[in-house]
Amino acid sequence: MSQLRRASERGEFLITAEVAPPKGTDPTLMLERARALRTRVHAINLTDGSRAVLRMGSLAAAALLVSQGLEPVCQVACRDRNQIALQADLLGAQALGIRNILALTGDPVPAGDQPQARPVFDLESVRLLQLIRNLNQGQDAYQQALPEGGTQFWAGAAVDPQHPSWSGLQRRFAAKVAAGAEFFQSQLVCDFDRLAKFMDQVATPAGKPVLAGIFLLKSAKNAQFINRCVPGVQISPEIIGRLDRAAHPLQEGVAIAAQQVRLAKDLCQGVHLMAVKREDLIPQILDQAGIPPLR
Repeated sequence: MSQLRRASERGEFLITAEVAPPKGTDPTLMLERARALRTRVHAINLTDGSRAVLRMGSLAAAALLVSQGLEPVCQVACRDRNQIALQADLLGAQALGIRNILALTGDPVPAGDQPQARPVFDLESVRLLQLIRNLNQGQDAYQQALPEGGTQFWAGAAVDPQHPSWSGLQRRFAAKVAAGAEFFQSQLVCDFDRLAKFMDQVATPAGKPVLAGIFLLKSAKNAQFINRCVPGVQISPEIIGRLDRAAHPLQEGVAIAAQQVRLAKDLCQGVHLMAVKREDLIPQILDQAGIPPLR
């Protein structure tokens, strides 16, 4: 059983952090960033072609973390592989010691750095969760037995509490729970009143842990860029003003992230930290939020 799952079953406040695989073949920097979080997070998320940008595959990156005694959450996106390839990679992940999977549909190809690539989307995230449930039961996508062993994954899914359609959010969340999602990691959260409503009316009754997405804002310019380019996210003028007035905007961003971790701790079961290229500041965020190192 994975450390993340054990911590969830013990009722601990769950902490994950996102680390991107290398844009190339040298994993040194990725591993350095991951090792620095060993005592601060339960697991490290490895992205699978996030924003449709080419990087090392999440499966290989997760296997490298396992070899270092670190626990990954291996993201699996449906964009680039048909169901045969998805099943093959998941069987390989099990054999390589990977136990946490985050099932994603995947970002659209035109958003990335190779817009002429052909998207697959044989499945989407709900059907991928159903496929993982089959594999966990020792069966393939067509319920044929796997004679040499099934999987033992703790499968998670993404959720966006700030989705503009409340009914659509409820339906999609319920579909993922019914398909086998055991935990949820949210997109970047900036509206904590909306998160509270989502937890109270949707997530808590389902009994599945939700980890709120906390993003390290590095400057007012960074926050404005996110407002322009990330659908469904609207960072408040108050936070942008704080960053703009700060003598040291990055440290102000750390303080804002720490405040958001404290807010999330009162609302949900964990946080998913995103500090792109500044993962070294995650321990500082957690310290300021009053979250001690893991035992």
